[in-house]
Amino acid sequence: MSNTEQNTARILWTSDNKDTSMNMICLYAHNAKLKGWIENVTILIWGASQTLISQDKELQDKIKEMVKDGVEIVACKKCAQELGVVDTLETCDINLYFTGELLSSWVKEGSSIISV
Repeated sequence: MSNTEQNTARILWTSDNKDTSMNMICLYAHNAKLKGWIENVTILIWGASQTLISQDKELQDKIKEMVKDGVEIVACKKCAQELGVVDTLETCDINLYFTGELLSSWVKEGSSIISV
């Protein structure tokens, strides 16, 4: 495993539970980046979490703050299209694209993935 891979956190966020989203995903990902625990932090937003984000201003603001601080946040474009939330996610500075290949590459690399 390369040094870059050892210093990377990959988080798959599918939960629509706000408490878990704010107090695990956002809290950990943001602090890991800000405090230097992990150099590269990527969150992949997929499914029900997209609906939660589109309906919650506090989460939207937190995501914008994390992006500003260097957390990479991407979301599945197909899910966003199906759920009708593309515009809202884009206003949060989330990169939208078809992410099946991205997740597959993480699996093929044997990367550790935190899934919530």
